[in-house]
Order: sequence, then C-alpha cells, then structure tokens
Amino acid sequence: MSGSKVYLRVERTDAATCRAAAGTTVSDLHEAMGRPRCFRQTMDPAMRPLIEGLRIAGPAVTASCAPGDNLMMHRALFLAERGDVLVVQGPEAGAQWGDIAAYYAIRKGLAGIVIDGFVRDVDALRQMRSPVWMTRIGPSSPQKAGHGSVNAPVTCAGARVEPGDLVVADGDGVIVVPRSEAPAIVAKARERTSRETQERARIDGGEHPWRLHGAAAAYERMDVEEIDASWRP
Repeated sequence: MSGSKVYLRVERTDAATCRAAAGTTVSDLHEAMGRPRCFRQTMDPAMRPLIEGLRIAGPAVTASCAPGDNLMMHRALFLAERGDVLVVQGPEAGAQWGDIAAYYAIRKGLAGIVIDGFVRDVDALRQMRSPVWMTRIGPSSPQKAGHGSVNAPVTCAGARVEPGDLVVADGDGVIVVPRSEAPAIVAKARERTSRETQERARIDGGEHPWRLHGAAAAYERMDVEEIDASWRP
C-alpha cells in the first residue's frame, strides 16, 4: 500500500440513535435489517469479545493498517471522540491493540474497539474491562511506519464499515448499520426487544414458545407421522 488518506471529519450516527441501539441486541438488529443484507452487515463469527457480558454501540471511526503496522490505528485513536467505536482493519501479524492504547481509550471515553487482527496484553485488558472485539490474540509487536487510511471505508471481518456508521457489538458478534438507515433499523429492533419482553411475561403466565413463535401452526401444516412408541433398531 502506497500513500495514505486521513479524513479529519466524520458524519456520525446521532447520539440518540446510538443510545437507543445500546438498549437492543445484535440479534434484534440482525433481524430488523432483513435478509440477505443482514448477513453482509454482520462481521464474521471469528470476531469475538474479549470480555463476556459487555455491549457497545456508537459511530465508527475507521482505520486500515499496513501489514504488521498500527500507525493508522494510532492516528484514528487520536482523532476519535467520546462515544465512538474504533474499527480497525489490520489482520496481519503485529498486534493492533494493547494495554496502553486501551488505557488511553478508556480515559478518553470511547465506547469500544473492534479489530480485524491481533490484540495483546489480554490479561491487562480484561483487568481494566477494555471493551474489545477482535479476531486474533498474539504477542507480536507492530511497526509504526506503514501507510493506510483513517476515516475511509474499510472491510472489517467481512463487513463494510463507513465512517460514522452505527456499530453495535455484544456476545453474539458485531453488526454494522449504515448511518442513513440507523434510526429506522434501531426503532424496528427495539420493537422486537419489546415483543420479547412481552413474550417472557406470557411464558411466566404458562404459555409455551411452541405456540408463541408459530412453530405449532407450521408443524401442523407439515406431513409428519407421530408414533406413540419408542424407537427400536
């Protein structure tokens, strides 16, 4: 990669939409986005949280790094603002993220970090509760001399991310919601979240998911032979 482009401004998903997204889940956003598009906007299953039980939502600040180099990650981290999600594409050897960067990000108030690549110092990251999603863990040290980009579109773990897009991550993975569509998709996802709350109440009242989700009706339409006996070889 020769030459670098660093964009200093980001048109971000609005704060109210980000707050609303933090109250839903990756699964509900996935369903709200609809098929097959939701699969393109959800990162590869290799993208996993370092710490279980965390959830983040915020506008993307992006970086694409040269192999084995994290210079552009540091420039993006410098430019990121409180509430942003730093999204880094740098899958080759050389850790993109470690304890000092994480310490700075926490003090700066970033919502979280999503890295298609290596992180290291994981014991320290867990101790400080750094909200990191990554594809790889390893101790290798990166260089800081390579070209790349900041706040330009990247492909992170198979999903296209444009600067300012809404990024939401939890235990199910990471999903990217295009900025222009984020308010509508988040509203639809929150409707699903509300319905699930109502369904839990109905289960408490004695109902069963077999009927709540339409499984019973679908089963009745199928050609299924039920045999009132144990299976025998």
